[in-house]
Amino acid sequence: MSAPPPPVIGVQCCTRPLADHLTQAVTEKYLLAAWQGAGGLPLPLPALPGIAPEEWIARIDGLLLPGSRSNVAPREYAGPEPAPDMLQDQARDAAVLPLIRAAIAADLPVLAICRGIQELNVALGGSLHQSVHAVPGRLDHRAIAEAPLDRRYAHDAHAVMLNPDGWFARLAGTNSISVNSLHEQGIDRLAPGLAIEAVAPDGQIEGVRLPTASFVVGVQWHPEYRIAETPFSRALFAAFGDACRARAAQRRVSA
Repeated sequence: MSAPPPPVIGVQCCTRPLADHLTQAVTEKYLLAAWQGAGGLPLPLPALPGIAPEEWIARIDGLLLPGSRSNVAPREYAGPEPAPDMLQDQARDAAVLPLIRAAIAADLPVLAICRGIQELNVALGGSLHQSVHAVPGRLDHRAIAEAPLDRRYAHDAHAVMLNPDGWFARLAGTNSISVNSLHEQGIDRLAPGLAIEAVAPDGQIEGVRLPTASFVVGVQWHPEYRIAETPFSRALFAAFGDACRARAAQRRVSA
């Protein structure tokens, strides 16, 4: 008997200008992570108007929400007016927030990274800090823009403390790991239903899970960057891939 085909993992695109054209883009590291880390076939999902979320849900076995330089528009969570220089992608907001809700309603596996964890929190009714570094008592989690890529994404930005009774701690086999966390926004009010899995030394929420779902997980850091170098990243993407394969098997049975 031949092996089943790899699960199809939808990877949300951003809209970005290129010369005088608007493009749909996703950084290659996320596509490689879906393929090499999770063992899935990555399918970029364009942020186009008029595509019902259910159209994607019927065709994919998992959803990967990648990071981005853009921020979730504050209007999506009744936040204050954004700073004039805040980079937004309202086309992605319009596409991904209903897609997240539809994915969870369908019990589709979801892995949310960086901007993705912020989208997950907003989609389920939570809010965000627009500038974590401006919150009293919080660290400056932003990347050093001029640093080389390997330095920016090094897995030693800070440690996160894992909930000792949580899923992350069981996956990691420890209660603390070092992460490559680099972001300006961050979770403020946690969405109803989400459970805190990881917290930075300053109290900033950096990992969440939806306990009522088969697999809905969000991290504020970047496990997709050089997955093979960190045991937790390997384990996280392997678990996501397993969930996607289980979903694909269900889809084949019901076809």
